[in-house]
Amino acid sequence: MAPNKTDANDADGLAHLAQVGFYREVRVKGFDSMLTRTLVAARTRLVRICTELSNQIRGLMKTFGLIVPGGKGATFASNVRMLLEGDEALSQVILPILSAWQSLRSQAADLSRQLIAAARQSQSTQLLMSIPGVGAVTATSFVAAIEDPENFRKSRSVGAWLGLTTRRYQSGEVDYDGHISRRGDAHVRGLLYEAATVMLTRTNAECGLRTWGLRLKDKLGFKRAAVAVARKLAVIMHAMLVSGQHFDRLAGLAAANGSPDTLLLDLIPPATVRIQPGCPETSLPGRGQDDSA
Repeated sequence: MAPNKTDANDADGLAHLAQVGFYREVRVKGFDSMLTRTLVAARTRLVRICTELSNQIRGLMKTFGLIVPGGKGATFASNVRMLLEGDEALSQVILPILSAWQSLRSQAADLSRQLIAAARQSQSTQLLMSIPGVGAVTATSFVAAIEDPENFRKSRSVGAWLGLTTRRYQSGEVDYDGHISRRGDAHVRGLLYEAATVMLTRTNAECGLRTWGLRLKDKLGFKRAAVAVARKLAVIMHAMLVSGQHFDRLAGLAAANGSPDTLLLDLIPPATVRIQPGCPETSLPGRGQDDSA
């Protein structure tokens, strides 16, 4: 390592790294993938701004003793206008914000329609939406992040790539696992966590993965169980893209009532040599909940 940091020393160091091969190749994403990710990011941002504006309106009106009743969309707008009747001074402040909120909400709805239309045309996205709790946003974002399933030799590598595996610290006699690494795509990781939360809390259909997650929740708590389910969702979704099979809700259900460590092998489809067999070939496609709202 050079004692001084200069452009010449940096170039010399990079040349040495390239010469000895001490580097990793970086995969450049395709244009279609980046366009899809841009659509998802733009929609997410507009939805977040709409939420911030609605909360701002509620907070400003609460200062004057005006409590906006619960409701969203047209109901929220009508409630705000009804409370502002007879108060011209406050209306001049709140109504411009309300107009901006309505405009942004309309634009967010347009992007949502584009996203749903793209999801309907993608066979891979429709395949992933057969998982309970996985909607158009999660499936589209996952497909855009993975691009080609052949980019990963093992399905289990996807969980580590998305930062859903634990860190490990080892030094002499000290050896312990820490929190998850949180590396990789934070947006996809958050969507998988939301899908796992929906599966554990809002899905009532019988599912081997859900049963395993609920047993893990009783043992470790809800958040850790949701992270574990999110990691297994990432592994299963990649395996589904490789095999082309729909999600089988009953796969691994018997194992879920036994040892939790044996469930993952039963949940992964047996279509490729890289994936361990264990689930039946028949599939029971389910209806994923739409998370585009």
